[in-house]
Amino acid sequence: MIDTIYVENAVVCHERTENMIKRFPDAACVTCDRYQEVFNPKAQNFRLQKKKPALMLAKKFGATVLPAPKGYGIGGEHNYYFSHMLNCIYDCRYCFLQGMYRSAHYVVFVNYERFFEGMAEKVKTHAGEDVWFFSGYDCDSLALEPVTGFVRELLAWLRRHPRAQVELRTKSTQIRSLFETAPLSNVVIAYSLTPAQTAATFEHKAPSVEKRLAALAELAERGWNVGLRFDPVLYELRYQDLYQRLFEDVFDRVPQNSIHSVTLGPFRMPKSYFRNVTRLYPDEALFAGPFESRDRMISYSKDCEQQMMSFCHDQLLRHTAADKIFTCSPLSQDLAANRVDRNDSVGFANG
Repeated sequence: MIDTIYVENAVVCHERTENMIKRFPDAACVTCDRYQEVFNPKAQNFRLQKKKPALMLAKKFGATVLPAPKGYGIGGEHNYYFSHMLNCIYDCRYCFLQGMYRSAHYVVFVNYERFFEGMAEKVKTHAGEDVWFFSGYDCDSLALEPVTGFVRELLAWLRRHPRAQVELRTKSTQIRSLFETAPLSNVVIAYSLTPAQTAATFEHKAPSVEKRLAALAELAERGWNVGLRFDPVLYELRYQDLYQRLFEDVFDRVPQNSIHSVTLGPFRMPKSYFRNVTRLYPDEALFAGPFESRDRMISYSKDCEQQMMSFCHDQLLRHTAADKIFTCSPLSQDLAANRVDRNDSVGFANG
């Protein structure tokens, strides 16, 4: 899986670094002062690197916990996000990461304590209140868990900090570490889901929707709170049939009492990232959709987006309560005037 590992000099002797290197005994190890020396240079071939990414082990400096976009959340008042890793092992063509970074290599920050300290500061700032932290913005939260062990350590920290609420966003079936501890009420395991046909076409290297549903059902059976993330909703000529069938399949498999929240959002991506992605994949059919530019974001036309969101929202109401549904959309203010009021947010780009 990994042929080359770049290691910052500052973390060469770190215990986590040594443990991760042991996972890949045949990999070549190259030291560097800072990971950016390899990760940031221009004129890198992202598509070529994506076929065989390297692993970079680095030390995180600066802020580790950042405010979520205004209005983003799943019912909480205080919302933040963190990224213990950069880049994803999957190859979803709609993902903004493919247009955000010059490199496809994976970066893991091994000083996990810095993230826990950053979260603790936010919990202290909002003393006596729940504080939400979202993982999965710059990576898949669970896909490399067998290598990093980050979630295992995070869960131990969360058990001591019940006011810290965490969403782990994923498409991964690497859920073994979650079964090594009793379920935590302040953790939501949130799965990104698209119709099976759509996933097979655009979500390369990711587990099938069937495997994700099996993981969701097992997590629910073992007592974990789960989240359903229908984001992005992608336009296809038969999207109504595809999403209606998806919703029926999901809610048939996942018990209602285990569902913490459901989010719904259309395709959206910063204009500069979209330009980069379409250069990488100029023949990708996905990017021939009815897009337009609004407020430096690329998304579907207003009419198309509103029709899709309204249809999907109405379908979801057949399966779950309205107060569990949250929308992430450039049109959220317009939608709020019509139907999807207090649970609207603009949110992150799709990943």
